Amino acid sequence: MSLSEARFHDLVDTLQQTIEDAFDDTDLDVDLENSGGVLTVRFENGSQLIFSRQAPLRQLWLAARSGGFHFDYDEDQGGWMCDSSDEMLGEMLVRICREQAGVDIEFELD
Repeated sequence: MSLSEARFHDLVDTLQQTIEDAFDDTDLDVDLENSGGVLTVRFENGSQLIFSRQAPLRQLWLAARSGGFHFDYDEDQGGWMCDSSDEMLGEMLVRICREQAGVDIEFELD
């Protein structure tokens, strides 16, 4: 079953706020910018994570140093799953933050 556009936007809004809150709850020096549905996280070392919503595809895209990833919302799993690896977004973010910025952050996304 396909997500309605309204549900898609609600899910992405909630997700982006949860990601912002996870970073705010740390003592990391990160710059967070949320503009036009795009959330950018800039780490102290200059690397970035960019989360963008792709409404026509009902996908969330993540750009990181290690590449670009596309996520579909999986109703059965109750979270965002990478369409190429079946890795859940929360798991991937923990790994990417460790690889890219050398920090351990827990994300309660799924």
